[in-house]
Amino acid sequence: MVAKSKPLPSTTAPSRHVYDVIVLGSQLGGALAAALLAKRGYSVLLVEHDGTGPGYEHDGFVLPYAPFVAPALKTMPAVEEAFTELSLTAQLQRNQQPHVPDLQLVMPRHRVDLHADATRRRAEFLREFGTDGERMLADLTATAQQHEPSDAFLKEGPPLPPDGILESWNLKKRVGQHPGLQTEPRLTGEDEPSKLLRGLLPFVVHLDQPATPLARTRPLSQALQTPWRYPGGRDGLRQLLFERLVELGGDLLSPENTDTYVVEELHFEGGRFSAVKLLRSDTLYRASCLVSATDAGALRRLITDRKKHRGLSEHLDLSTLKSFLFAVNWVVPEAVLPRGMGELLLVDTQDAELGPLLLQQHPARKPDGKEDPTLRVLCAGGFFPASVRDLGEGYLQSLAMRIDAHLDALMPFTKDKRLLRSAPYLDAGAVRGSRLMPHPHYVFDSEAVLGVTGLKQHTPTKNLLLAGREVLPGLGLEGEFLAGARAVRLVQEMLKKKAVLKR
Repeated sequence: MVAKSKPLPSTTAPSRHVYDVIVLGSQLGGALAAALLAKRGYSVLLVEHDGTGPGYEHDGFVLPYAPFVAPALKTMPAVEEAFTELSLTAQLQRNQQPHVPDLQLVMPRHRVDLHADATRRRAEFLREFGTDGERMLADLTATAQQHEPSDAFLKEGPPLPPDGILESWNLKKRVGQHPGLQTEPRLTGEDEPSKLLRGLLPFVVHLDQPATPLARTRPLSQALQTPWRYPGGRDGLRQLLFERLVELGGDLLSPENTDTYVVEELHFEGGRFSAVKLLRSDTLYRASCLVSATDAGALRRLITDRKKHRGLSEHLDLSTLKSFLFAVNWVVPEAVLPRGMGELLLVDTQDAELGPLLLQQHPARKPDGKEDPTLRVLCAGGFFPASVRDLGEGYLQSLAMRIDAHLDALMPFTKDKRLLRSAPYLDAGAVRGSRLMPHPHYVFDSEAVLGVTGLKQHTPTKNLLLAGREVLPGLGLEGEFLAGARAVRLVQEMLKKKAVLKR
C-alpha cells in the first residue's frame, strides 16, 4: 500500500519577508537542510524554483521522471541521524518497499534473480553458471558489504569538500585514520554478471566515470545491499521533507501551493547575498544567508551582474554537465507482463553507446493519487551524452525508440497492449524544471578529494552556500543528504545563533 502525501497548505505568499535562511531549489540536500534548520529554531523559507512536482502528468497518468533506487537508511548512518532528529526514521522505513526480487539481471544468454533470501540467491547462480557461480556470488556478497569500512568516517561529518589549507590538512589526517576508504572494489570479474552489476554504478552516482575506490565501492555497495523503492521515488522523499518543514513552522513556495515560486534574480549588497526576487512579484524575500540546492547552471542564470560577481560565477563554472539519464515510460496491463519479470531489472543492451538499461516497475497512478492495481508503469532509462540535447527533438525521439526496442525484446507480447508511451524529456516540457534532468553526471575543473567531491560548499559570496548534488557527486543520494546536513552546520557557524530544538 502506498502512503498518501498530505496536501501542503495553500497559500499565495508568506506573510513574512525576512528570514534567517532562504533555501533555493528542489534538490534533496536543500530539503533536508531546510527541515533541520527549522527544527533547530531558525526561520526558513524554501523556494522550490526548479520544482518538478510529484512526477508529471500525461494522458491521465502521473509518471516518474526516471528509475530511482534508494539505499536502505541503515547503510547511510549520518543520514539516518538527520532523519532521526526530524522524527522521520520510522515513517521512512515504513514506507520503503523492497523490490521482488531485489534485482533481476538480464543478459543475452542468462537471467539471474538476486533474491533477498541467501539460499535462493545461491541456487540462482549455481543454476545459471555452475561452479563459477560460487565465485560470482562471493564477489557480489562481499561488494554489498564494502560500504561498511567507510561508515565511521562519514558519520564523523568530515569537511567534504575541504575549504582552505587547514581543513585540507585536518581532512588528510582524518583520512589516514580510516584505511578502509582506499579498499579496492571486489567486483572486478570479466564474467557477464560482474560486468553488468558494475553498470549499476552510473545510476547511483552523479559523477562521470568514478575512478577512485570510495566512489566505485560505497554507492554501489549500498544499492546492492537492499535496493529499496520509495513511493513517488525522489519526488516522494522530497515531499516527505517538505511536509516536515511546514509542520516545523518553515515557509514553502512550491508549484503545489502557489503560482509564485520561480526566482527571477538574486540581489546582493556589496559582496554578500541579500534577497531573492520572484518572477511576477515586486516583493523581495531577504535572509542572512542563502543555501542553494539547484544546479550550478540554474543558479548562475540568476546572477544578473556576472562581472560584479565574477568570483561566484567562476566557482559555478567549475562544474560541467557530461551526460544525463534519458527515460521512457510505458503503461501496460499487469496481466500482459512476462511471467517471472522482476520489479527492478538491469538489462545488458549490448549497445556500446547506451550501456545497461535500468528498468523499474511502478503501480499506475492517477492525478487524484489513486492507483490502478490492474496497470503497471515500466520506467526504463539509460545515459546519453549531454550534447545530444542540442540535436533536436527528432534525435531525442530516436533515443526513445532505441529504448522502446529493448523493451520490445524484453516483453515481446506487450507493445500492442500498452496504453501509453511517454518520454519525460519530451512529454513533460510544460513542467518547470523538467529539463534540469533527474539524474545528470558531471565533471569538475577542480581536485576531487577521495574521488567523490565536486564544488566547494563555501562560495566567494560568503553568505551563499551550496547544498546540491554537485557538492558530493561521487556519493550519489547519500552525498546529497550529507551536503544538506553539512550546510546546516555551516549556517549555524555563520549566524552564530543559538539553536532552539522544536518538537
